[in-house]
Amino acid sequence: MGGTARQPRRSREDIVTAAVALLDREGLPNLTMRAIGRELDVQPSALYWHYPNKQELLAAVADRIIEPVGEGGAPAAPRALAERFRDSMLSVTDGAEVVISTIALGLGADRAYEGFRAALIGQGREEAEAALLATALVHYCLGHVSHEQQRRQAERLGVAMSESRVSADARTFRAGLDRLLGGA
Repeated sequence: MGGTARQPRRSREDIVTAAVALLDREGLPNLTMRAIGRELDVQPSALYWHYPNKQELLAAVADRIIEPVGEGGAPAAPRALAERFRDSMLSVTDGAEVVISTIALGLGADRAYEGFRAALIGQGREEAEAALLATALVHYCLGHVSHEQQRRQAERLGVAMSESRVSADARTFRAGLDRLLGGA
């Protein structure tokens, strides 16, 4: 009974899980359909059965990265949501860059915005004000985490960096949140 063994069929979930693991290990420049295929032991063309293009796969990866933002059941306070958003992006190499590109192209990663908006409305803010502040919070978090991740990557690569006047750490993140939320 010779013959070749059939490869197990891969699901969208399997592909996203492999892509997130590869992203975290190798970084965004090395996250190719070919590399993901190797990770799953399938031809890259098999991935296109589930995702018509790489950008759609990256959108699913972004949604997976920020999945923790919506955890916890009851609506969280905006500050707690911002902390979870930051932590979720920092948990994966180049996480902020993937989430930024997905949001910029309108392909997903809406969980943080929707969470902020709902929390702000729950605190009594008007819909228009809540939408505007939710957008500002998303942009603030993305920019701050992007800066944090770029500095971390440079350190890992041994790049000689001068001390930046613009620091990016948990303390400065919280200070910015204080200003944006005004104690909310």
